[in-house]
Amino acid sequence: MAYEVGDRIISKKPHACGGNEWMVIRTGADIKIKCLKCGKALFLSIDETKKITKKYTGGGERNV
Repeated sequence: MAYEVGDRIISKKPHACGGNEWMVIRTGADIKIKCLKCGKALFLSIDETKKITKKYTGGGERNV
């Protein structure tokens, strides 16, 4: 699965604020995701991101 900037992820467990929806804001060796409820940002490896993902919604910035 290739994550792109702007994609949305729904995690299996909620964040401490109660939200479980995240937006990808940076990609590379690690992925930076931001909680859409409180705004907290986290760096996760690609493997960790795949592990916490319950549902993946595309729609990021893709060049065609």
